[in-house]
Amino acid sequence: VQLQASGGGLVQAGDSLRLSCAASGRPFSSYAMGWFRQAPGKEREIVAAISTSGGTTYYGDSVKGRFTISRDNAKNTVYLQMNSLKPEDTAVYYCAGRFSISPSVVVTRLADFTFWGQGTLVTVSS
Repeated sequence: VQLQASGGGLVQAGDSLRLSCAASGRPFSSYAMGWFRQAPGKEREIVAAISTSGGTTYYGDSVKGRFTISRDNAKNTVYLQMNSLKPEDTAVYYCAGRFSISPSVVVTRLADFTFWGQGTLVTVSS
């Protein structure tokens, strides 16, 4: 599967932004999806993850209550709605996917994802 992330940009603290990740190549509904981010000089970290059905989600501690992951299997797209953005959210955001036979299991470990998008830069100014 090929993943194309988009929606990044420069915003001010407190603003909102929605990232999209469009998938092509294989049945999107069979892939557990995740969003990761990597800030300069830091390791890539999990932001959010969602099961194939969309019924189970996971959030990193730093984004709980502010970010929402969702997916539209009919549109082969996963989204990351980011609200109340902070300067520390500044990073390159990557979407990732992994084939899964379970409708309810989320994948959260970076090493378990097999497909990656190219990344989209989010910059939050104070």
